[in-house]
Amino acid sequence: MFGLFKSDPTKKLQKTYEQKLEQAMLAARNGDMRANASLTEEAEALREEIEKLKQG
Repeated sequence: MFGLFKSDPTKKLQKTYEQKLEQAMLAARNGDMRANASLTEEAEALREEIEKLKQG
């Protein structure tokens, strides 16, 4: 019953993950490949964390 009020941590991580991917796309469009690479790396780390939370 009280689980109804708990927030889902994966939702926040998913939103952050999507924002990082969008920032990476914009950096690539602007020609900044270093920023694109670092943002993509951060996004992949978030994706792995999301997968861990979904597994257990």
